Amino acid sequence: MSKLQCGHYKMSQKIEHTGIITGIDDKTIQVSIIQKSACSDCHAKSACSVSDVDEKIIEVPNTHQGFGVGERVVLTGKSSMGLLAVLLAFVMPFMLILISLFVLRTYTSNEVLSGTLSLSILVPYYIILSRFDKKIKNKFLFFIEKENTN
Repeated sequence: MSKLQCGHYKMSQKIEHTGIITGIDDKTIQVSIIQKSACSDCHAKSACSVSDVDEKIIEVPNTHQGFGVGERVVLTGKSSMGLLAVLLAFVMPFMLILISLFVLRTYTSNEVLSGTLSLSILVPYYIILSRFDKKIKNKFLFFIEKENTN
């Protein structure tokens, strides 16, 4: 099965990013990756305001394999992590707002009140999500490999 390559992503069962190690301690390795939107590689990006590039720092468990600061590496993770992230960050909040809006509209004719209460349902959602921060972080593990310079 061939892998389609788009930027630093390989469309298969895993996600790959190249990055540079910016820091190392006993437990973690910090890797800086450049996250680009699909528009940033477009030939018409100068005429468009959508293109953006963002630097992210990813923490990876330190397995003491002799990595050094400034070294180029490849971060690898499961593609299912991306699906879970989209579900938790976008789909679930959208569904909560939509369902609560329909339920509240049946009990009140005040649109401002039902809209405000529907949006306020996100506060407890994100508080609950933050309580499970460590469990969620354990599901989003990246692994580090030395970059092949073939």
